[in-house]
Amino acid sequence: MAQLPSTPDAPPVVLTIAGSEATGGAGAQTDLKTFQQSGVFGIAALTCIVSFDPKHDWNHRFVPVDPQVIADQLEAIGSAYAIDTVKIGMLGTPATIEVVAGWLAETQPRTVVLDPVLICKGQEPGAALDTDQALRQHILPRATFVTPNHFESVQLSGREDIASIEDLTDAARRIHDASGAVVLAKGGVRLAGEAAQDVFDDGSRVDILTAPKIGEVAVSGAGCTLAAAVAAELGKGADPLTAARSAKSLVTASIQGRISSNAPFDAVWQGAAG
Repeated sequence: MAQLPSTPDAPPVVLTIAGSEATGGAGAQTDLKTFQQSGVFGIAALTCIVSFDPKHDWNHRFVPVDPQVIADQLEAIGSAYAIDTVKIGMLGTPATIEVVAGWLAETQPRTVVLDPVLICKGQEPGAALDTDQALRQHILPRATFVTPNHFESVQLSGREDIASIEDLTDAARRIHDASGAVVLAKGGVRLAGEAAQDVFDDGSRVDILTAPKIGEVAVSGAGCTLAAAVAAELGKGADPLTAARSAKSLVTASIQGRISSNAPFDAVWQGAAG
């Protein structure tokens, strides 16, 4: 049967390459909910399976997806759709990074939003550091937009610490200078004060994005939601600063509407954005 053409008002297609988080509060599950809330057609290629262990302080249990299976997913997705916008989350291993980097080099998507997940708690330290180095070497240079959290901003910028919005602004500039990507560095609850502040730096302008801080404890999935929302807005044609502002508004609403469970952390709910 011949494939019918898309309707004129069909939504943009946005791909997330990320891990599965079993409780639904982060990873590909969160990305897909964010895509749906943002009005784009979401697709996911899974890189790993993360399931918290309730018998051992809810620590991460991390299982990578076989690299060939990741390659198969990307082959199917790229054959079905012309992928123009990609959000990248947890990759998890150097082997996974090699597959994803190769696919990016081959397909050359216009927009690559990187949530630079560094050091998975379910990995041995040596393996985690190898993954971090591979991410910096092979994925970061292909990113067009990067959304590091406080820890990732410290690591990627080379700063010893980030204790103020001035420090975060300097870190964002360093990351932009090193990568060439637009940077949205997240202060969140890590910086003192009543406001949750993030720094946007595209190389030509710097903006401080501010929203009321909702508590002093991080909520699971906020970072995934931010990066996925940025990707969705860019996929719809927004400029980077507009995409960043829209994404921050969605994250704020998602934190306000967060979901509690028997786990020791709350999860964002994108549906609270209305």
